[in-house]
Amino acid sequence: MSLGEEDLDDDFEVSEEQDLDDDTDATFPGDRGTIAMPTRRALVQLLAGPSIDGSRQSKLWETVLKDEAALRAQLHNLFLDLVLDHDHKVAFTRKVIAEGLELPTLLRKQNLTYLESALVLFLRQRLTQSEAQGERAVISHQEMVEHLSVYERDKNVDHSRFERQIEGAVEKAKKLSLLRKLRGTEDRYEVSPTLRILFTAEDVSALARAYKGLATKPAAASERASGDTMLPAEADASNPEEEPTHGRI
Repeated sequence: MSLGEEDLDDDFEVSEEQDLDDDTDATFPGDRGTIAMPTRRALVQLLAGPSIDGSRQSKLWETVLKDEAALRAQLHNLFLDLVLDHDHKVAFTRKVIAEGLELPTLLRKQNLTYLESALVLFLRQRLTQSEAQGERAVISHQEMVEHLSVYERDKNVDHSRFERQIEGAVEKAKKLSLLRKLRGTEDRYEVSPTLRILFTAEDVSALARAYKGLATKPAAASERASGDTMLPAEADASNPEEEPTHGRI
């Protein structure tokens, strides 16, 4: 379902990661920090992830823009780089890539089950379609459920468990801030623009072909979807012929 701009409310319900602007000049005993308190808050949010969303966290976004150089310096100390999308007001971190150097990583891997990664791919595709039409990507709970239902194997004897796994996948997307609940609705969400950067067009193209192949084999897909094994978050989407075994967040 696609809605026009007039049907949406910019005042989303947000989590505890929203702007924290109380006592911005306060410090603590023995503080030896070298950057301002608001900048530290932005740094912590960037490290906690998955991103800073300027549409919901305007003060943090403004701090990132104002203190970009200081934040980059702090992140480089940790072998991390700052990525900014000015058009969509999104900021996040990624590991520094240096040819010939093996660098440690601080970023946490986000484990995804097969159903969770299938949902992420679906959301990314919806975002692409909506952006091509100049619209914001809005999706209903029922659409997500219907999409994931194709991965249930034939003659599944534990349908209730599969339904719980679908609901778990939706909750995971919400926890990762990939879905924002629209104010005044019970089951409609906007897909976060962050997903456009975290999940590149190349990732979508490769994984879409692989998932499409599995979707035509419900039994095989369901074995993955109903499994309890958590898979590494950082996928290698370079070989689209291989069955997808990773989600990438």
